[in-house]
Amino acid sequence: QVQLVESGGGLVQPGGSLKLSCTLSGSKFSRHVMGWYRQAPGKQRELVAMIFRGTSTTYAESVKGRFTISRDNAKNQVYLQMRSLRLEDTAVYYCSAGTVENNQAGTYWGQGTQVTVSS
Repeated sequence: QVQLVESGGGLVQPGGSLKLSCTLSGSKFSRHVMGWYRQAPGKQRELVAMIFRGTSTTYAESVKGRFTISRDNAKNQVYLQMRSLRLEDTAVYYCSAGTVENNQAGTYWGQGTQVTVSS
């Protein structure tokens, strides 16, 4: 049973930085495409960033140049480094993993961690 646990959310001022972490258990981490999604109040959940089984990544246009996704297969962890945070980045951030067969995230989900950008 794949389980995902996020950590690292919190309150940060505009322009600040925050790093989210997510640990996968119950499966071989390196076989999964991993992603970070977010959902703001009243909005649909959206993809923030995805990292494939190697080092290839993809980002939402709104976070390009500010956020960096990375993975450590030895630690079974995926990270989201967020810089130059804006008010509109406020959301619940979810870690997600795909199945070992498919080439995208979105099958398994963590419980979410709140990120609030406020002055």
